[in-house]
Amino acid sequence: MPEVKKTPRGSGEGAFTRFVTARPRLSLLLALLVTALAVVAGSGVADRMGSGGWEDPDARSGYAARALEREFPASQPNLLLLVQARPEVGGAGVDDPAVTAEADRLTARLAAEVQVTGVGSYWQTKLPALRSEDGRQALISARVLGDEKTATEVLDRIAPQFEGVHGPVEVSLGGPVAVQREITTTIQEDLLRAELIALPVTLVLLVLVFGSAIAALLPLGVGIIAILGTNAVLRGLTEFTEVSVFAMNLTTALGLGLAIDYALFIVRRFREELAAGREPVAAVGATLRTAGRTVLFSSLTVAVALSAMLLFPMYFLRSFAYAGIAVVLIAAAAALVLLPAALVLLGERVNSLELRRLWRRGRPAGAPDGGEGRGWARSAALVMRRAPLFALATTIGLLLLGLPFLGVKFGTVDDRQLPKTAASHLVQQEIRDGFPGSPGAGLVVLAEGKASTSEYEGYRARLADLPGAVRAEGPVTSGEYAYFTVLGEGEAVGPQTQDLVAEVRGVEAPFDTAVTGQAAVLVDAQDAIAEKLPWALALIVAATLLLVFLLTGSVLIPLQAVLLNALSLTAMFGAVVWVFQEGNLSGFLSFTATGDIETTLPVLMFCIAFGLSMDYGVFLISRIKEEYDRTGDHEGAVRAGLARTGGLITAAAVILAVVMVAIGTSRVTNTKMLGLGIALAVLMDAMVVRSLLVPAVMKLTGRATWWAPGPLRRLHERFGLSEGEPAAVPAEPAKVPAGVG
Repeated sequence: MPEVKKTPRGSGEGAFTRFVTARPRLSLLLALLVTALAVVAGSGVADRMGSGGWEDPDARSGYAARALEREFPASQPNLLLLVQARPEVGGAGVDDPAVTAEADRLTARLAAEVQVTGVGSYWQTKLPALRSEDGRQALISARVLGDEKTATEVLDRIAPQFEGVHGPVEVSLGGPVAVQREITTTIQEDLLRAELIALPVTLVLLVLVFGSAIAALLPLGVGIIAILGTNAVLRGLTEFTEVSVFAMNLTTALGLGLAIDYALFIVRRFREELAAGREPVAAVGATLRTAGRTVLFSSLTVAVALSAMLLFPMYFLRSFAYAGIAVVLIAAAAALVLLPAALVLLGERVNSLELRRLWRRGRPAGAPDGGEGRGWARSAALVMRRAPLFALATTIGLLLLGLPFLGVKFGTVDDRQLPKTAASHLVQQEIRDGFPGSPGAGLVVLAEGKASTSEYEGYRARLADLPGAVRAEGPVTSGEYAYFTVLGEGEAVGPQTQDLVAEVRGVEAPFDTAVTGQAAVLVDAQDAIAEKLPWALALIVAATLLLVFLLTGSVLIPLQAVLLNALSLTAMFGAVVWVFQEGNLSGFLSFTATGDIETTLPVLMFCIAFGLSMDYGVFLISRIKEEYDRTGDHEGAVRAGLARTGGLITAAAVILAVVMVAIGTSRVTNTKMLGLGIALAVLMDAMVVRSLLVPAVMKLTGRATWWAPGPLRRLHERFGLSEGEPAAVPAEPAKVPAGVG
């Protein structure tokens, strides 16, 4: 039997315990004041956020778009007025004199608005692309100047003047600005509904886990503090950088999910120490030395996984890093500082307001009940007896679930993110179905530098001769600038149009060129992700290996953690393609399938789900390590670790999944995909990987699981930490409080 190791007590450990327990009332009062300030500081944060951020701002397509907006605002319309003739009041068609007169009046009014430029209409240009095929509808286009926030404010101001009935016509608003405004509004409404769903359901689940209303309220309080604190942080960040409104969904999800996870483990360990006979202050000290260390390591691993998104240039991804890192660190701080202070004050009263007396009749609050823990121990024993079978079957099953992801196709966000009844979605759908051509499918080529008429014409001819081009139009000139429009055969961001981007960029020109358009933006975004993704993965893997090594002192366990965590995500990625790209269950889930997945979503979902998987992995591994250090029995440690954390990890995963499903009720497709996909990943990780694959793999690796070469072992002895008691640990396993085995 290997030597049983003890974890030395650090001098700072006792100081920290004294810090959080010395003046608990003062700590809670300060927390209340800070929370009140966070409510004020974070108010109105959603109104300052953007709904874009999927493009690479440093790409040539971004440069071309900004230059065209500056030099040729009419070439980049972001607001469309869909004008429909009303036959019941004399509007027989868009060419009717009464309709023409009213449309001209609306066009002039729009051109007179501040911050609006590049106004044009079918009635001015007679372009067939601006008139519906049935002659009942036509378009007025314009460019609303400014960033997303400014453009939305302008639209809020002018929309009431143009929407609705105007004599012989009825006007509806569409275009990117209208879509962005509606996405932002919809997300705010959906987020409020998700919180109203998640909070009471979470409270009920916490009561079922703990049995005590007091114990159940503590994790919920930590979650609310984390959410409010993160909103204040995001509000501050909007003063310096762009932040996506989508990040608020992550704030709610992780704020509740991780805060509850951390508080569950802190409260559970505290109740366990009370049941072992410790006084409240001593119980808090033991809790911080054990579960507290695990919470610290877990929060660091999740924060590192989320910080990888800072490497990408898209502010959509960076926003999730801002929100995720803030909410993780605030949740951990609240769980490690404020929660212990509350536990010191509560003491045995943490088990008050027992709500499960009907099926716990005759048993005092907080009394141990090891039934659930014994069930997890038996499950671990069964898995380890058939370890090769369970390891192989589980791995093959997870890989099969991930197969649909091999057929993933990437696209961009458009109005189809919104429900079919959304006003801007209806307008864009009318344009797609009723107008000739493929709106938005064209590429725009910016030309810089003086050129002769023949040079311009020769370049246009070469563009028109490209295999994927239907026709090329232009140039439209202004000083040393000009632009051409190239229309392709495929859809706006389809494979053919993406190929056309490369073809256009390869055409020789006697001047500098830059290509933009939806497909060009998508191609550049994919290139940016492909360039940064290896660095992001390297950061996640390296940090995970280091942190798990510092926690365990093992070389093999960190490698297992990375591989098994990645394997646990296969079901999520397969489901995302099968459901959201291919459209299966689209009717049941109420979304419009576009045949592709937004380019940044897989990166975002990987970082979040990997971090959450490490969260649960750290909790399980740290308890197994504690048992192994105490007994030296490898298989016994695996059984005991799963017995003590299996039920709690499952409960935490179910609670987090409930929160994510509440987020997944959003009417915006990307938010729905994020919520439901992460919920599936969390449940698969907790119920399949942690319950089946981890014990099977640890059985196969045996005592080699804990091996490390001499230099690394000495490094761990000096710098490593583990979830173990520093001195005398009771020889018998600590009793598990009821319902949290």
